[in-house]
Amino acid sequence: MAYRVLSCTLGVRPPPSNRKRPASYPLEFAPPSLGGKMKPYREIAALSVLQVLCFLLLTHLEPDFFLLHFYQTIVYLAILIMLFYMEDRWAYMIGMVAPAMWLLMIFASGLLGGAARQVLQVTLGHGPTNAVSFLAAISAVLSVLMIAACGRRWVKEYAGLGKSVSTFAVTLGIVAVYYGILVVWFWHMIPLSAAQN
Repeated sequence: MAYRVLSCTLGVRPPPSNRKRPASYPLEFAPPSLGGKMKPYREIAALSVLQVLCFLLLTHLEPDFFLLHFYQTIVYLAILIMLFYMEDRWAYMIGMVAPAMWLLMIFASGLLGGAARQVLQVTLGHGPTNAVSFLAAISAVLSVLMIAACGRRWVKEYAGLGKSVSTFAVTLGIVAVYYGILVVWFWHMIPLSAAQN
């Protein structure tokens, strides 16, 4: 005891056997740690970052559509921000709805067929002949992985809580407006880009 008082006044740490060990808490009473809370988000955050990088590479490959591809990154940056602020319910739902809608759009535009041809070229041992279509294929794969990861997290954390329908409806409305603006913008950019070339 005298050693402890003397060591505290002199600033010397007591030997390890005399130090108090931290109390162990039952799991439900343990203080939250940010590192542990962020672990489930890592795969979704990584997929969002990879999607942003794909769209930024597309801005380099198609400088005429720079603003359009930059606009496409907004939804994935929003997912990252929501994950950072732990608004995971919205991040998971947007992570399922936005990539699904994007896949439908590139399927309807025929870009998905070109992307599949580029993947076939690569699997046959040839290099891709169209870098834009090849990046679209990579982005499509990332979209499917994002839908699967967000869906798995949604089922694990929110299934059966009664929030699915309202969250889906609001998210669908936001994503529909987002992609509606994108489609209209793209439709008006095509004649402008053709006139410049």
